[in-house]
Amino acid sequence: MAIDPTAFERYRRSPNEKTTLPRLIAGTVIVAVCWLVITMAVVFAGAYGWMLTGEDEVLTFDGGNPLERFLTTSGGLFATLATFAGIWLGVWIAMRLLHREKLSRLFGNSARLSGNGFLKGFVAVVITSLLTELGYLLITPDVGRGPVEFGAWLLFLLPILLLAFVQTSSEELLFRGYLQRGLAHRFRSPLIWAVLPTVVFTALHWNPASVLGMNIGVAISIGAFAALLALLVYATGNLGAAMGAHLGNNLVGFLFISHDDALGGLALFRGAPLTALDWTPAQTAMIAGISIASILATWLLLMHPRSPLRVTPDLG
Repeated sequence: MAIDPTAFERYRRSPNEKTTLPRLIAGTVIVAVCWLVITMAVVFAGAYGWMLTGEDEVLTFDGGNPLERFLTTSGGLFATLATFAGIWLGVWIAMRLLHREKLSRLFGNSARLSGNGFLKGFVAVVITSLLTELGYLLITPDVGRGPVEFGAWLLFLLPILLLAFVQTSSEELLFRGYLQRGLAHRFRSPLIWAVLPTVVFTALHWNPASVLGMNIGVAISIGAFAALLALLVYATGNLGAAMGAHLGNNLVGFLFISHDDALGGLALFRGAPLTALDWTPAQTAMIAGISIASILATWLLLMHPRSPLRVTPDLG
């Protein structure tokens, strides 16, 4: 399935003359600072308020200090997702002050997100993510009911959907929009404009507290998924499909079955935390293989000419 580069060629040529490498670096620094400031403000304020209430709700996983324990609660999940508003703020500041462009120019050639692409990306990844979980059950069959009651889960469903959109869309805005578009404008080689943001995105998910096997498996899985998102932007010239796919992937982990101690406070089901497994090379290979197979299936759903979920390019 050959990809027509027309849409991305228009997308990469859309920045103005102020999109230079020094300005991209400065803009990235602005984003990092805004993200850090918002994170500190939201997380510490949330943890402080949680401690003042004197409530010690049932945690998804065993916690350590009060801040770590707060992050495993439903309130901690809300706070964690809300911190990503700092990326939106930082990218907006960088676009307006450094590049003199509207933020909407990052959305696509039409200067707006493709709603059709967003929906198709979301549906495709929800399907393949659920199939991936079935594969994980072959490795870690220990799955139990999560701590949240179904009524509370329904009550928190809409806020989590909105905050999860803030989190996933902010990452796409930065890595597949601001960086990929800006670097592609200055450099022709995909090793720079596609691989570099993908490597940085993957590296940010490295957990030094986890065993090496787990980190390798996760790095392969996340790296392959990030490559899929970059290809979706390349194929469509729009962030819509990538944002929808990213949201679908994360919502399965936030709301359905979680393997993460810090983001599983509202999941209906709780799987064995992947960070706690003493991974063998065989398990690492199986996790990576399942993830890659899932990503290939997602690619087929979104790009095959006969697929009802096939995305279309944004030509402006």
